[in-house]
Amino acid sequence: MAKKTQKRLPRRREEFTYRGLSIEDLQGMGISELMPLMPSRARRKFERGFSKGHEKLLSEIRAGDENIRTHLRDMVIIPEMIGKTIEVYNGKDFVKVEIQPEAVFHYLGEFALTRRRVSHGSAGIGATRSSKYVPLK
Repeated sequence: MAKKTQKRLPRRREEFTYRGLSIEDLQGMGISELMPLMPSRARRKFERGFSKGHEKLLSEIRAGDENIRTHLRDMVIIPEMIGKTIEVYNGKDFVKVEIQPEAVFHYLGEFALTRRRVSHGSAGIGATRSSKYVPLK
């Protein structure tokens, strides 16, 4: 028989719970049962309904697609996404985001940063008085 491969989550000292419920409990709930547990911003998004793009992304996740790419940075992470790898667009390229249990009810865009860390080089000519003595190339 072929073994069903499932993504392994990292080992933790204790089981992750969200407001007293384990991940298995959260995954067994429907959207209407999850609504009272959500933060207000995520709850408001679910109350207003999904766009066609959000519904398409959810259907891809439920279908078990391996390579999921999306521009939807405003999609709320729900418990059924845990363990999946989703590539999220950050404005330049797609960043692989592996969904962990701690990310429940956060947004996908929080894990694909749009700005890089600035690494400044040496001061250029004319920048300050001290740069007067920087050797020219």
